[in-house]
Amino acid sequence: MLTITGKTKLLGIIGDPIEHSLSPVMQNAALAEMGLDWVYLPFPVQGKNLTDAIAGFSAVGLQGFNVTIPHKQAIIFHLTEVSPLARAVGAVNTVWRSEAGWCGTNTDVAGFLAPLQSLDRDWSSVNVLCLGNGGAARAVVAGCTQLGCKTIQVVGRNPDKLQHFQDSWQGSPFAESLAVHPWEALPDLLPTAGLIVNTTPIGMHPQVDQSPLTIAEANLISSQAIAYDLIYIPNPTQFLRQAHDRGALAIDGLEMLVQQGAAALKIWTQQAQVPVDTMRHALQKHLGLI
Repeated sequence: MLTITGKTKLLGIIGDPIEHSLSPVMQNAALAEMGLDWVYLPFPVQGKNLTDAIAGFSAVGLQGFNVTIPHKQAIIFHLTEVSPLARAVGAVNTVWRSEAGWCGTNTDVAGFLAPLQSLDRDWSSVNVLCLGNGGAARAVVAGCTQLGCKTIQVVGRNPDKLQHFQDSWQGSPFAESLAVHPWEALPDLLPTAGLIVNTTPIGMHPQVDQSPLTIAEANLISSQAIAYDLIYIPNPTQFLRQAHDRGALAIDGLEMLVQQGAAALKIWTQQAQVPVDTMRHALQKHLGLI
């Protein structure tokens, strides 16, 4: 049983909503395995309260925290230092304390890349299709650029937000292979996509029977493609079921969650190695996958 005392160091995650987060499950399992007197807690923080929350974290001596929807971009304005990667991506998901103040980086990119880097693929010939243009899509663009993918096609439903997404990359090295398209362009883009990534919330609770792709669109998925859903509950999602039926390789978001969390834990604890297997096992057990 976890024992919390006045000496226990605090970590956490902020978001709105935050009740669904599984980060406490894997992080507390890892901290226990490491024998550290630390605890990782979920903090529900609304956008209007973000400034007060950061001040409160400073006051109580929080060691660091993760950032999830909808604060990954807004948090940047509250930080003393932002890593070049996070600055280029335009989103922060991991924050820690320094003598100068709060510092932030983005471990979502490393988390997203982890399962892809284990595959034997010539990424220079791969066309990427990213479904959605929110904060998670920014990590996908950065990650696929680092992989050296041929093109990165992003589709979205809101023309204004899509244009803003494209404009936000101007002057960035991540912009060279990037193009945006309206959602209606999917029939033209799907057949040649070697990697299809769902960054939308379609398919997660309570939309567990839904997919971002219609049946007709899903039938255009190549059997040689990789379908990657950043959603990890349910497992698999309807989108991944569609892709699997087409013969595509399906990857769920669980490993991205584990790897981005492990990278954050290394920063907070200043440890070169953290128990990644323990984190993964804790999540799999919690989700009833083992």
